This record gives sequence, C-alpha cells and structure tokens, in this order.
Amino acid sequence: MKHYDVVGIGNAIVDVISPANDSFLDLMGIEKGIMQLVERERGELLYGAMEDRVQAPGGSVANTLAGLGSLGLRTGFIGRVHDDALGRFYAMSMADGGTDFVNPPVPGGDLPTSRSMIFVSPDGERSMNTYLGISSELGPDDVSDDVAGRAQVLFLEGYLYDKPGGKEAFERAARLCQDAGGRAGIALSDPFCVDRHRDDFRRLVRELDYVIGNEHEWESLYQTGLSEALEAAAGDAGLVVCTRSGDDVLLVQGEETARVAVKRIVPVDATGAGDQFAAGFLYGYAGGQSLETAGRMGCVAAAEVISHYGARPEADLKDLFRKEKLI
Repeated sequence: MKHYDVVGIGNAIVDVISPANDSFLDLMGIEKGIMQLVERERGELLYGAMEDRVQAPGGSVANTLAGLGSLGLRTGFIGRVHDDALGRFYAMSMADGGTDFVNPPVPGGDLPTSRSMIFVSPDGERSMNTYLGISSELGPDDVSDDVAGRAQVLFLEGYLYDKPGGKEAFERAARLCQDAGGRAGIALSDPFCVDRHRDDFRRLVRELDYVIGNEHEWESLYQTGLSEALEAAAGDAGLVVCTRSGDDVLLVQGEETARVAVKRIVPVDATGAGDQFAAGFLYGYAGGQSLETAGRMGCVAAAEVISHYGARPEADLKDLFRKEKLI
C-alpha cells in the first residue's frame, strides 16, 4: 500500500487565466485582487469575455501539491471532478505532474468540473472568479482511509468549510491522518472565509498541528491587531505561520520564533504566491528542517512563482534551494 509524504484535500479547479486592465475589470464588475464565488451563468459570461486564455489545473491545495511533487515528494490529492473534458484534463494533468489524483472523474450528474476565471492586471494583481461546480459536492465518502491514513503530512484548504460535505470530508481526513501518527494542518484561505467560519477555525487552530495564514487572516480570526492575534494563536496552535505582504514571514512554535526576511521583487503575476509559499514551507516541515529553513524555502518558492504567469513553478525549486544553501 502506498504511503504519501503529503496529501492535500481541497477544491479541484481548472484555472483559466487571461490578462485584463483595470477598465475591463470595472466594466465587468470584477473586484480587483480578491477571490469571488460566482454562479454558473456569471461564470459562463466571464469565460466568454476572456482573451488569450491559458488553462491549467488549479485550486489552492492542488497548486501546493504540484510544487511539492516537483521537489520529489510523494503526493496525493483528494478532490472531485466531473467526467467531462475539463475533469479528465485535470486528473491527467495532476498525474503527469507527479501527484496521484486519487478519486476518478465522476460520471453523470448535472454539475460540471469547477473552474476559476483569473484576470491578471498589468501590476500582477489577480482577480479570481470561481464557479465551484462539482467540487462543492466533495464529501466524507471521497476520503479514503488508505490515502488520508497513510499521509505523513495532510494539508487542508479552508474554503472547504463553505459546504457541509466539505467540512465533513475535511474533519474525517484530519482525524485519519492524526490517528495514524501524521501531522495535519490548514491554510486559512482568505479573510472572508475566516469571517464565515471563525468558530470552527478557532477550534481547528487548537486541534491541528500547523496553521498557515496571512496577516489579514490572522487578524480576522482573532478580531484584533496582528501582534495580539499571533500571541493568542501561538498559545492555541502547534505551529503558527504568518505571511505578510512585502514584509517578514513569522513562524512561531511554542517558545521558538523565526523571522524570515522577504526579498522584494515586482510580480509578473501574483497567482499562486501563497500556494507555493506553502509548498516550500511544507517541504521543509515534512523533512524535519528548522522553522527558519522551512520559512526561507517557502519564500524562495513564492518568489519563483510570481516571476512568471501561472500558479506553479517553472524553475527547478531544488536548484534554487541549493543556491540559497538551504539543502
């Protein structure tokens, strides 16, 4: 039976990426720089308005797993796609990238494979408009004992809490992983997601082994300023990771704190920055590296992905880690 270094559970979403200026965003009523859920009709309208589309398998956790797979870790993804052209493309692309897509595409039913229309502005900001489709039906039956229960590290996506079935799948996967001696953690996803599920997320901070969030997500979770929020989180969580836009990354575990400096670069496309930070961090975390080294690996991976279009690495991350003397 196969064992995994990292298993992720999240929304399986095809990313459709297109350049767009601020005037276009205003015209289409798209709020710049955030992720918005859209209904099917709105999704079809936005898809039809896109020019020079680039298509790639996406979803936050899937992007992280792609980064980890490129680093040579054994990875698996628990997600749900329809047995349509986009769903088959998604499953095949994940497998080609070295990550097992453990659930086969689902035949029948009305809901198509999920897709996110991502409009990238000239300043690198991305505005995401996501139609969840069949991934909204992810549930506990999609979580196999032989996958979640054989993961050294489990990585969960906060967006799953937006649906009851996703919440149940999430809880089941974390329990299976931890009961078998693995470590489970979550990415808080975005401040609005935190607002919707604050009580559940506060509980998860106490129950899980690590939690990754940016400054706005931590402030939203504890409804206070950042320093107070991180102090409270450090008392609740096993390991707290806080990314800050253009500022140091903070990692806190018990009495130990690491502060990792971020090198400022002008982004070509900010899509996937958080996802690849998580990939670099989890590579170090799964490998038993120090907090500082794991944080630096996350920063290197994030810097690579924002240097080009798309949410997945193009350069060899291991080579970049070697240049920084991290491995």
